[in-house]
Amino acid sequence: MTVNCTKKDLGKKSLDRNFRSLVHAPRSLVWLILGILLCGVPTPARAQSQQPPIGRDAKSGLPDTPEAQTSTGEQLPEQPLPGSVRGTVVDQNGTGVAGAKVRIACEDQSQNQEVSTGEDGQFTFAKVAPGPFQLAITAEGFAAQASSGILRSGESYVVPRIALTIATAITEVRVELSPIELAQEQLEDQEKQRVLGFIPNFYVTYIPDAAPLSSKQKFQLAWKTSVDPVTFGITGAIAGIQQAQNDFSGYGQGAQGYAKRYGASYADFLTNTFIGSALLPSLLKQDPRYFYKGSGSKRSRALYAIANSVICKGDNAKWQANYSAILGSIAAGGISNLYYPASDRGAALTFENAAIGIGATAAANLLQEFVIRKFTSNIPKQVSANP
Repeated sequence: MTVNCTKKDLGKKSLDRNFRSLVHAPRSLVWLILGILLCGVPTPARAQSQQPPIGRDAKSGLPDTPEAQTSTGEQLPEQPLPGSVRGTVVDQNGTGVAGAKVRIACEDQSQNQEVSTGEDGQFTFAKVAPGPFQLAITAEGFAAQASSGILRSGESYVVPRIALTIATAITEVRVELSPIELAQEQLEDQEKQRVLGFIPNFYVTYIPDAAPLSSKQKFQLAWKTSVDPVTFGITGAIAGIQQAQNDFSGYGQGAQGYAKRYGASYADFLTNTFIGSALLPSLLKQDPRYFYKGSGSKRSRALYAIANSVICKGDNAKWQANYSAILGSIAAGGISNLYYPASDRGAALTFENAAIGIGATAAANLLQEFVIRKFTSNIPKQVSANP
């Protein structure tokens, strides 16, 4: 039997035959072929996972460079946060000290603060910049104290308890004397001044701004001078010279004449001292003392000494005419008419004694300015040693 087949029929038969042979192939072979296909040929998903992702720049639309990725991934350092510092100030017994001043000093001086402790002695500084700090603590009656520490970012730092100690007592006592007390103190030093260690030199002050004397002190000085043993001795020497020269002959000679001359001389000294150096200075507010100059040229010092026989310093520290000494000499001369011999009395004697008194004062002042100071002991220590 003859079978007529076209090319188309033959191709179809061949494909059917191949498919059937594949279907009837062993299963192992099929799995082998599938395994080769799965392992040997990468799938699109796996190939994509093996490649690094490529991003795009948001602005340019171009793929990101490694540099761009690095800069984007960097993180800024954390900013330091302020913290707080607190503590307690106590005394030696552990009791809180209220009102103590606590000052904190940081590296940034603008952060320095000062607070006072509360009733319980506690203090707190808020918003303190981190870093090292110093504390200075002061309180009345206590010695200053210090403390230090390092504050970390955002930390609440607690300072160890600060115990204050009692301050060492340094007491400065300034005694302000009243003018009368100061004058009395100076007067007592003045009454120790003696020429050659024994002759009284009470009516001169070596303190330029010596305090003015009160009336009581002026009489005190007059009495101190009048009853000094040296005064009695000098009066005796004067009476002896007068008797030797037969001055005031009306008194006669012998012990009786010497006694009269002694009494008259002492009476002259007593009346002149009390009237001219105590009574009138008290009434007229004048200082009976000689204020030692000690500086300047010799001529200026000599003129100053002579002028002080007729001028004096008032209790108001101003220079003025020495009415006390002048009127005192006249008054003493007038009183002397009561006990001098009749032949020696009269107005002439009065003014003669006054003139003698003024001249004697000028001579004494010159000696005070240039000589006597060098031989005077117990001069106040606060006076500088002028030549």
